[in-house]
Amino acid sequence: MNKIVISALFAAVAMAPSAANAQAIPGAVIAVVDLEKVQSQCTACQSAAATLRSQITSLQNREKALAAPLETEQKSIQAAIDTLQGKEPDAALQARVKTFQAKQQQGAQELQRQQQQIQRNQAYISQQIQTKLGPIYQQVMQKRGANLMVEMGATLASGTALDVTNDVLAALNTQLPSVQTTAPAQAQQQPQGR
Repeated sequence: MNKIVISALFAAVAMAPSAANAQAIPGAVIAVVDLEKVQSQCTACQSAAATLRSQITSLQNREKALAAPLETEQKSIQAAIDTLQGKEPDAALQARVKTFQAKQQQGAQELQRQQQQIQRNQAYISQQIQTKLGPIYQQVMQKRGANLMVEMGATLASGTALDVTNDVLAALNTQLPSVQTTAPAQAQQQPQGR
């Protein structure tokens, strides 16, 4: 009797359609997008890049403006130290050295803050663009009947008929005419109480 039941179960399992067959994966319809072109040619991207270049130039100019007087002061202090020929510097010279070191440290901190702000700005711009691109990819894929989109840099070769870069670029220019180029202020971390 057990042999008959087991045989019947095996037959029922073999005859039933499997769930995998019911969920067959459709054939791939691929679209290719050149993200480098999109990110370099979109209107908002070009404007943001110009603003970032301006911020970087401003940082470089500030660095030069801070460095020139510090370099002059450093040479003057070094000349005064050299004239001592190994003797201990007097209080006035020690005060000049401390003042110089404080100015040098303040300048370095100022430049570091500006550099960090530029980095935050770059990340914020990129975040705004990426946030818009996700839905645009889906829209372009649906419009073109694709079910897979690949970045052109990740392919060895592709036909021009698969290229949807201009579609993505046009949609991005429409949906994101500009971006904010200054990142919001960072939240100050509060010490946690126990």
